[in-house]
Amino acid sequence: MRRQGAVLAVLFFFMVYLVVPGQIMAAAVEEKILIYDEAKLLTPEEFDELNTMANEYGAKRETDIIIITSKNGENVDVQDMTEAFYDEHAPGYDKSHGNAVILTMDMRNRDVYLAGFYKAEQYLDNGRIDKIRGKITSDLSSGDYKQAFEKYIKTSYKYMGFKPGVNPDNILFNIWFQLGGALAIGGIVVGMMVYRSGGRVTVNRQTYEDASNSGILDRQDQYIRTTVTKHKIEKSSGSSSSGGGGGVTGGGHSHSGSRGKF
Repeated sequence: MRRQGAVLAVLFFFMVYLVVPGQIMAAAVEEKILIYDEAKLLTPEEFDELNTMANEYGAKRETDIIIITSKNGENVDVQDMTEAFYDEHAPGYDKSHGNAVILTMDMRNRDVYLAGFYKAEQYLDNGRIDKIRGKITSDLSSGDYKQAFEKYIKTSYKYMGFKPGVNPDNILFNIWFQLGGALAIGGIVVGMMVYRSGGRVTVNRQTYEDASNSGILDRQDQYIRTTVTKHKIEKSSGSSSSGGGGGVTGGGHSHSGSRGKF
């Protein structure tokens, strides 16, 4: 019994030796820095929360989701700033200059630019990335930066879950719409079953109608007038810039893009 107990103890410690180092190594892996808040728009707590969120959501799409805020002391164009960052920092989920989506805020000129590289360029094309910018602009304008950055991270993640060429905001993809549609169809089916279970009604208009003596006694149509109303269609006079499209960095990396004011 003692010998058997000793053997079990050795096996137990051997298993612990094999398992624990792996767990320690996994715990020791640090998060990437994906938030570059030079303009100091976030509190330390907000920074940590958003950086963790960007790491978690980005890993699921194998894409670095990056945020840059700058006071832009040298007054560099916001698109040039974004492209220079990609060339110099070489972000990417699993390799340098890899999959990445970048949101850059120029606080000096109140400009914002979004760009998608490699996989993100395909899944976050100019149209989709323009939609993302549209969803966060009002929050940026009101100074609710944390909420805007959360929307950016979550919407980028969501949109990359749809094949290119598909409208990710189509109501058919909305879970509540799908649930409502299923309930409506179920209600119609159940209603038809209940209706049929009561037997069919065989009495109708013809049961009591004397066809030989029935007929139309009189018919009269009277034209009164026709009214036409005209309305002037006003053209939009919005002044906010949008779009902009993508481009190619100085290092030769192509990307999608969208820019605007906030």
